[in-house]
Amino acid sequence: MNKKTVLIHSNFCKAFTGFGKNKKNILRYLFNTNKYNIVEFANGQNWQSRETDSTPWKTYGSLPSPEAFNKITDPTRQRAASYGAELIDDVVKTVKPDVYIGIEDIWAFDTLYAKPWWNKINCMIWTTLDSLPILQSAIDAAPKIKNYYVWASFAEKAFQEMGYSHIKTLRGSLDASSFYKMSDLQRAELRSRNNLQDEFVIGFVFRNQLRKSVPNILDGFKMFKGSTPKAKLLLHTHWSEGWDIPRLLEEKSINVNDVLTTYFCKSCSSYSVQPFYGQQKQCPHCKTQQSFSTTNIMDGVNESQLNEIYNLMDVYCHPFTSGGQEIPIQEAKLTELVTLATDYSCGEDYCHEDSGGLPLDWFEYREPGTQFIKASTCPISISNQLHRVYNMSVSEREAIGAKARQFVIDECSIEVIGKKIEDIIDAMPVVDFDFDFKLIEKNSTYSPENLDADNETFLIDLYKNILNEEIDKNSTGVKHWLGVLATGTPKADILKHFQDVALKSNSDSKIIEFGDILDSDDEGRRIAVVVPDSESDVLLVNGLMRNLKKQYPKHNIYIITNPNNFEYIEDNVYIHKCIPYSPSIDSSAILEGQAHHKGYFELAFFPTITTQKVISFVHNGKDKIQFPLV
Repeated sequence: MNKKTVLIHSNFCKAFTGFGKNKKNILRYLFNTNKYNIVEFANGQNWQSRETDSTPWKTYGSLPSPEAFNKITDPTRQRAASYGAELIDDVVKTVKPDVYIGIEDIWAFDTLYAKPWWNKINCMIWTTLDSLPILQSAIDAAPKIKNYYVWASFAEKAFQEMGYSHIKTLRGSLDASSFYKMSDLQRAELRSRNNLQDEFVIGFVFRNQLRKSVPNILDGFKMFKGSTPKAKLLLHTHWSEGWDIPRLLEEKSINVNDVLTTYFCKSCSSYSVQPFYGQQKQCPHCKTQQSFSTTNIMDGVNESQLNEIYNLMDVYCHPFTSGGQEIPIQEAKLTELVTLATDYSCGEDYCHEDSGGLPLDWFEYREPGTQFIKASTCPISISNQLHRVYNMSVSEREAIGAKARQFVIDECSIEVIGKKIEDIIDAMPVVDFDFDFKLIEKNSTYSPENLDADNETFLIDLYKNILNEEIDKNSTGVKHWLGVLATGTPKADILKHFQDVALKSNSDSKIIEFGDILDSDDEGRRIAVVVPDSESDVLLVNGLMRNLKKQYPKHNIYIITNPNNFEYIEDNVYIHKCIPYSPSIDSSAILEGQAHHKGYFELAFFPTITTQKVISFVHNGKDKIQFPLV
């Protein structure tokens, strides 16, 4: 029996991020079953990065080369490119997967649902959604994703209320063997090594993002510290991004020596827990200059060291505005710490009694712009819950800690989550797809038999049968057009609009098959001049061709324009051939090449759009300067 090929798309498995850790766990689990051909598509890495050669499975980076990436000037397209949008078709063509699993924030997949291969192979999205109302793009995607999983039951419940029964919770995975409670002797040695004796250490492990509630925990800590002088707050994070922690300490009159952080040496990989005293210091262990800084996602502690840091703590506190899973909460539970978490978003899963946690109260605020509900964790609640843990007996803390560890093993361990994914893959049907990526044309001639259907049904029918889109009543498009119909616009007018959109889309997406048009004997000696339309533009460009041929006498000049303009330029003796224009080639990267695509022309000129806003003057670095500039 042939093995299924499984393509897993997320942060690079070696990245010190939640997505990276989860991906590493899942890749290892599936790889070790020996049941599948595993391929990693790694965000944050270039297509052929040396780093990707070191994995036991085949790995492709999702980023184009830096040169190709810099050619992308549109911010929306650039963001999509950072999530692999430019190269996803290439990797799918190359590996021909039976299963695609995308594990990222939901907006990373916005460009995929219209791909010719989408749902022709088994497609699964496993995403983090953390706020109410649920992000509209996640709702729009719901009818398009057959295998839709979220990291927290919070999001599943919100989708169920909207009528989506196919969206399920699948928690992020953790390696339970990496995190555990060390012996009392080991913990005492750790504390001694880091100049901690009988202090009560409150820990918070986090990426220093603004959604992590640093001001709130500082306020709660200050209240708690008032009656507990031996308390210390350990903020395991990078102090040079996000919150300006030194400034907050000064504003809140908190003694800098009472707030600790983790320093890491990128030279010898040792660490120390101590008060903050700046960045890029001399390492006290190996004496290397400028190598000792607060831990970060590029140069940070390994999981064994992180386990030691959790074991320095007496309690773990994680206040945040919202989050997809907040993996440090589960890591802390595995070390049998009592965990405090904001009782909102994914925190709902980890702050209840059965999980070995305690809830932190919060006040609602609305995020500017999006209007998402966010949580501002109550500092009084932080202080009160810290006092509650501080006053627990040793046996009570140990009982709660043991319960916390078992909860994570049962709900989030590699073995549990890996087995669930294995079962999902095994239940997926065998793929019968030829990986022909020709776009399916939209049906511009379709007309519903009955225009009197209710408005919702009418609109969903148009999307499905004209635009080939799976949507439902919750989708943005349906809501928009219901509003238009409510103004009295006739259905016939809306039908005509959809047909016109389909007609234009078919025209715009028509891909030029250069292999059928270009001569086979002039490869490496071709120049493209793109003049989309306008007779006057063509006539003006016509007069420049003699000079262009003089500059590049050994090259053949191809004019790309609307066929209606051929008669104005094709008899020019300096022009080799005219090619029909299509908006699908409005990019020098397509014509000149990018990443592993070598392109069709040595140089491509866009005389009607050459500006600094649209990069159309790269020309592979092979253009000539006709006149000296000095």
